Amino acid sequence: MSARAVAAAVVDPEMPMLTLDDLGVLRDVRASADAVTVTITPTYSGCPALEAIRDDLRTALTDAGYRSVEVRTVLSPPWSTDWISDAGRAKLAEHGIAPPGRIGPRAAGPIPLTLGRPPARVACPRCGSRDTEELSRFGPTACTALHRCTACREPFEHVKEI
Repeated sequence: MSARAVAAAVVDPEMPMLTLDDLGVLRDVRASADAVTVTITPTYSGCPALEAIRDDLRTALTDAGYRSVEVRTVLSPPWSTDWISDAGRAKLAEHGIAPPGRIGPRAAGPIPLTLGRPPARVACPRCGSRDTEELSRFGPTACTALHRCTACREPFEHVKEI
């Protein structure tokens, strides 16, 4: 198995239904006979899972026979939920988590800050209804919010658009 395939198969510690490739944090993999350098961009600079991701990459690649494994972190360009693959979005929905909407390209220069509440109407991953409400802007991970569908009454997480 190639170094790229090994690194791409490592799962995210906070959302284990997604691989690092699904999540879009795996940026580059360069390998020689027994050494590999992996470049990742965390979902945000203070991501508490970053050390676990590095450790999991090192373990998977060492187990695959690479003697020297270097994991580099780059913060520019910043990660965006737009980098989540279509397969990753489908996996989120299959696990009852509403995937983020697409936000499109970022503007050059300073990033505008909006202090208003984001739209609370996200589609329910269970029944598809848009008749939903936000229960908490903060979910079990920093990148999720808690919602409830008023049609089927089921609670669910939503990955925030970043």
